[in-house]
Amino acid sequence: MNQREVRVRFAPSPTGPLHIGGVRTALYNYLFAKKHGGKMILRIEDTDQTRFVEGAEDYIVKSLEWCGIEFDESVNKGGEFGPYRQSERKDTYKKYAEQLVADGWAYYAFDTAEDLDQLRKEYESDKKTFVYNGETRKTLHNSIALAAEEVERLKNEGHAFVIRFKTPEDEILMMNDIIRGEVKVNTSTLDDKILFKSDGMPTYHLANIVDDHMMNISHVIRGEEWLPSLPLHTMLYTAFGWEAPEFAHLPLLLKPDGPGKLSKRDGDRLGFPVFPMEWKDPKTGDISSGYRESGYFHDAFINMLAFLGWNPGTEQEIFSMEELIDTFSLERVGKSGSRFDPDKAKWFNHQYMQKKAVEEIAVEFDLVLKAKGIEISLDIVKRVVEMVRERANFVKDIWEQSAFFFEAPTEFDAKFVKKRWKENSPELLKGVREIITNIDDFSAAIIKPQLEVYVEQQGCGFGPIMNIFRLALVGAGKGPDLFEIAEIIGKEQVLSRIDYALENIKK
Repeated sequence: MNQREVRVRFAPSPTGPLHIGGVRTALYNYLFAKKHGGKMILRIEDTDQTRFVEGAEDYIVKSLEWCGIEFDESVNKGGEFGPYRQSERKDTYKKYAEQLVADGWAYYAFDTAEDLDQLRKEYESDKKTFVYNGETRKTLHNSIALAAEEVERLKNEGHAFVIRFKTPEDEILMMNDIIRGEVKVNTSTLDDKILFKSDGMPTYHLANIVDDHMMNISHVIRGEEWLPSLPLHTMLYTAFGWEAPEFAHLPLLLKPDGPGKLSKRDGDRLGFPVFPMEWKDPKTGDISSGYRESGYFHDAFINMLAFLGWNPGTEQEIFSMEELIDTFSLERVGKSGSRFDPDKAKWFNHQYMQKKAVEEIAVEFDLVLKAKGIEISLDIVKRVVEMVRERANFVKDIWEQSAFFFEAPTEFDAKFVKKRWKENSPELLKGVREIITNIDDFSAAIIKPQLEVYVEQQGCGFGPIMNIFRLALVGAGKGPDLFEIAEIIGKEQVLSRIDYALENIKK
């Protein structure tokens, strides 16, 4: 790593919701910056106004806030290298494009879209592919093929033009990628990319390079899909005479099954989110699920994402953000794509469910209860959470595991009744009722020994009596410690449920 101050950026386009692949890119940038005492910048790249989506920028900012990814400089926070929204910097780019033309690194191209479409069709008829490059540019409608006087006339008359990069012919470019090592490309395989569009806006390539230079970006950590742009970006740094940042191209996130990149369609098909937060399409009104609304803890989500392409080289899998910062290195990011596993994502959330303070889980679960119209003391909610969270992946799962604490059963599990409810069960349950009636100090510590004495007196074993008692209280053969359940729901509720069971359970 070079000795420049570490400054990295996450530079999304507001063209829709933020995919978890984008969140991972932001995360790796953040971990790298914090590991090296550097700065993290959020820059919004909105030069392509045709793809702009209302609300997308706000969604991106709020999603990253939920994830716990913090920025030192951004559109909201500001900073000495602003503005941090490219549309507010558009007056900056034209002079750099013109500088490249003046220095012989770029040229004006007056070809119309119709001209180029016709050329593509002609090439296709000959079973060839048209590429605007070092060979074809010599005969096309541009400032390389045209006389200088003609170029000036076209410009003065207001003819639309773009500025294209003049790719050197038949040169070997030697580049380095922190993750992939040496990358070698012959420039003859490249086309002359547009740098400045006829609408007065720069393309991604020009704006990206100019902004990274002006913002003193030291490392560009981005997705593998940008690897084909590395030669052009490298040549642009050379053309401007600027020091290039170090590059690292992250592996793709792959779909859980089969080949290809993870997409929203995979999430829709297999039932998992691909966005950090819920997204409502402003045009169609369609709602896409998010990890936050699906019940994932933000730190579990981040922990899961960190392992999609990186590994610490140890058996440890659960990392706090501080531990990730301390352990992370780009050298331990793999080259090959990382397959997304929805079950592993749930596993991470389960691990966090078990390790978080019971108070934190209880406060969240209390919101679930309140939404159901259930008002109960937080102390009881905490006790219930402590008893059942081992069986839950998400806070919302706790309801399924604990509903009987808050609502008396109105139905009884048919299979359990068939297996456990015997001819003598009503009499045994009436005996349990009598004991419960006579207990004044209604606590698990008192209930258990008294029922143990009753079981011994009946001589039928613990199972037959406890199973029907559980059936009466829970409605099924599930749940945590039976005596704790009885204590929490209280004596009056226990007696009421026993009576309901005696009246309604039929073999």
